[in-house]
Amino acid sequence: MNISKVDLNLLVYLDTLLRECNVTRSANQLNITQPAMSNGLKRLRALLNDPILVRTSDGMVPTERAKELQPVIRGVLLTLEETLQPNRDFEPASSNRVFRIMASDYAASTLAPMLLSRLQSLAPDTTLDIVTPSDVTFHDVENGKVDMAINRFDNLPQSFHQKRIWKDSFSCVVNANNPVLENYSLDAYLKARHIWVSKTGFGVGVGMDPADVQKLGWVDEALAHFGKHRNIASFTRNYHVAIHLAKAQNLIATLPTKVAKIYESDNALKIVEPPFPIPPFELDMIWSPLLHRDASHIWLRQQIADVAETLSS
Repeated sequence: MNISKVDLNLLVYLDTLLRECNVTRSANQLNITQPAMSNGLKRLRALLNDPILVRTSDGMVPTERAKELQPVIRGVLLTLEETLQPNRDFEPASSNRVFRIMASDYAASTLAPMLLSRLQSLAPDTTLDIVTPSDVTFHDVENGKVDMAINRFDNLPQSFHQKRIWKDSFSCVVNANNPVLENYSLDAYLKARHIWVSKTGFGVGVGMDPADVQKLGWVDEALAHFGKHRNIASFTRNYHVAIHLAKAQNLIATLPTKVAKIYESDNALKIVEPPFPIPPFELDMIWSPLLHRDASHIWLRQQIADVAETLSS
């Protein structure tokens, strides 16, 4: 194949078709007509001597050849876009840029207040837009629609850049008059009733099953090592809801220490260490290679790193 004779727009078509597995949606993504996209698919099939997408009862499915090509084509396009990005200086004091960050409830609660205060001081006309994990996808981050995602991540696309923000331990938050404090122990902890808080990731969550320890997260996995489980009375996806429930009821909320410390001045609450070891967890920030060399993004990353260092000291 003589690459000089290949229409490089076809690579963009291929990347979009393999991501959407639908001609109409692909055309909409690229703002072209459906016939133009269909023609592009036809040309790709001829170029690669492969069907690329095959219609099945489940819709259009990529061929094995297409699956092999997908990460390669994605990587090539991201490298090109990153390389060709204009390199402009950033003046925070006069910028009106909107910084869009996907942050878990935990990250937003602990990091965002000080970050916003810092932005208002150094870049007063900028705006901080915080979205939740269920609002976006990895694809949104990869394409630069979201400047940053801050959360705990198990698996990431290799193209993403990432930086560790901090490690955090766990604490138990209870009503100051909760009887469990009279003889606080592992046995008392297990006999008490608890509030479960989600470890939030990308995508919309589903209902929880108290018996499914594998999906319950850090606290319950740590207990499972001792052959124990807790009595979960309520599930929530919000750490502050969990704390208010613990304050209003005789329930225990076991959650990250940095969230618990937000309420350490509330005399109606008591913060204690869990009566069993729970491994610490890590908070990371990730971003698209398209934004890696962008001056305003470099500045934002530094502000987040500075805030994180202050909160960890």
